[in-house]
Amino acid sequence: MITIREDGRVLEVRVQHEVLRVEPWGPDSLRVRAGQHTILDDVPGALVPPKPVAVTVTAEDRTGTIVNGALTAIVEIAPSDTGDSALVRFVRSGTGEELLAEQRAHFWWPGARLYTSDGNGYARLEQRFAAHPGERIYGLGQHTHGRLDQKGMVLDLVQRNAEVSIPFLLSNRGYGFLWNMPSVGRVELAENGTRWVADSARQLDYWVTTASEPSGILANYADATGHTPMLPEWAAGFWQSKLRYRTQEELLAVAREHKRRGLPISVIVTDFFHWTHLGDWRFDPADWPDPEAMIRELDELGIRLMVSIWPSVSPLSENYETMLDDGLLIATEQGMPFHAPWKDKGFGTRLPVAFYDPTNPAARKFVWDKVKRNYYDKGVRVWWLDASEPEIQPGHPQNLRFHTGAGAEVANLYPREHARAFHEGIRAEGDDEVVLLCRSAWAGSQRYGAALWSGDIAATWDSLRAQVRAGLNVAVSGIPWWTTDIGGFHGGDPDSPAYRELMVRWFQYGVFCPLFRLHGHRDPRTEFGPDMEGGPNEVWSYGEEALGLIEESLRLRERLRPYLLAQMRVAHEQGIPPMRPLFLGFPGDERAWETDDEFLLGPDLLVAPVLSPGSMSRTVYLPHGTDWTDAWTGDTHHGGQAITADTPPNRIPAYVRAGAPHPFGF
Repeated sequence: MITIREDGRVLEVRVQHEVLRVEPWGPDSLRVRAGQHTILDDVPGALVPPKPVAVTVTAEDRTGTIVNGALTAIVEIAPSDTGDSALVRFVRSGTGEELLAEQRAHFWWPGARLYTSDGNGYARLEQRFAAHPGERIYGLGQHTHGRLDQKGMVLDLVQRNAEVSIPFLLSNRGYGFLWNMPSVGRVELAENGTRWVADSARQLDYWVTTASEPSGILANYADATGHTPMLPEWAAGFWQSKLRYRTQEELLAVAREHKRRGLPISVIVTDFFHWTHLGDWRFDPADWPDPEAMIRELDELGIRLMVSIWPSVSPLSENYETMLDDGLLIATEQGMPFHAPWKDKGFGTRLPVAFYDPTNPAARKFVWDKVKRNYYDKGVRVWWLDASEPEIQPGHPQNLRFHTGAGAEVANLYPREHARAFHEGIRAEGDDEVVLLCRSAWAGSQRYGAALWSGDIAATWDSLRAQVRAGLNVAVSGIPWWTTDIGGFHGGDPDSPAYRELMVRWFQYGVFCPLFRLHGHRDPRTEFGPDMEGGPNEVWSYGEEALGLIEESLRLRERLRPYLLAQMRVAHEQGIPPMRPLFLGFPGDERAWETDDEFLLGPDLLVAPVLSPGSMSRTVYLPHGTDWTDAWTGDTHHGGQAITADTPPNRIPAYVRAGAPHPFGF
């Protein structure tokens, strides 16, 4: 039975026990929910309340349609040998061109959706769609597989270090798709069909949008899940970090040396183990005796202090018993409420620690109150939300029980809700500058000021190549603020000429990333624990020749900041990221959809990183429809061709679009 509900704005279909609901959700966008017996409104997701739109809904016999601007959904009750089932197709309203269509798993049974009960109203849920020859798929968060086009991949929908699950994709067929479910599961982007799987959830929920160009799809997605704030001017500068500065004086010495050398720097970092115990959320006075004085001196130097905040709580913490008794920690379905091992201060071996539950408003308030008293009130304004997947060991989110629901159904929400705790707290102080460096994210994290970095990656050329693709997929996933550990995280010998070359090339790439940040655990590496500090990782740690080249990158970044901040304004207002795959600017150029080792910074600057050691040239594809001027030499080339660009040690290829109104300062 197909019915029209809610004053003619919603299409609802009932077939046996299944209810399927299609409704408008923003311009040119539709939301689909399906469940057994009823549709639930209390299941968490990514969507914010939509803008009102005009829709047309019709229903007759076994077919219904809902038209929202450029997008039309057609729902049909289709017969089979085993009974009826509802199928949805999405087409362009003006032409009828099919964008996306649900597909039966088999002509006999089941339909496009499968519910395999695991009791108490939960089920393993599957949703299937047809595949199309030549389709390319982008987005879906951040992954380490090193590919830009995700077609043919199987991706786990789970949060892990360096693997960030944001279940939004953009297709070259002209649609965007959000799997609006924070459930643990997977997506299979196969040649014979697409299958989304939630291991355990109460209902299916997805959102579809379209536009004439990919940038319009990303704009609709930002409207649906929330816009990023405006990046503060200071945050566009250089961020200095190493594995750990152990003391207040050590950190200040690095900041002073930057200023003595006249090198640009905007942020310096106090990393983990600066606390008394994990979960105390305060400076250890033995190593950080006067944080207020430290922050005052940094302010005078024009440097912001960023402090690492972990969401984990050791049993040794002064807050543990209160948080346990008040239900502010994540519970477990079986066993004690501990989620990972940790070597805390004053304890010679690893002990189990818990994570707080940011899906609980009371827990968010408790943590922020501690952070405010011990950091914010002392002058800290920049926050590093590390291990925010959360970093559970072993990785069994199905054993977790959150305030919001069962771990299998809601675990992927964790990084977004953790960022929300800080966003809510900072805004309650009347402060509108929220910058949160996060190791994980979910759909909608951007609206809370989350800046994603690519996690604890290897210090290798292969890793650098993977970062280029990963960053572009993050941009397509709705997170405009992104960065890497320049030089990689795991390893790197500052005295090695080969590693110095990688560091220089990574810096040259980092200049054009949305955020510009040095970090890493350099050699000599030591055993994990509160005594570790890692090898040297300052810009002068890599020898005079490398320093000269790195300094050129630092100064180029300073000259690019006005242009970059203009693109951050576009991201804030329109949802279009500063770092862009070529197809975002040139959707009519088929080769732009194929090129995965170059990118646009805003509409006018094309960047081609050097991704192999010893390279003195590389091939660069210049999109058609415009001329391109070499930013270094002034030579002009016609678009629509591949050229060979020189890559001397002091630069990577960069090209300015003809007619660009911005000065770049190369």
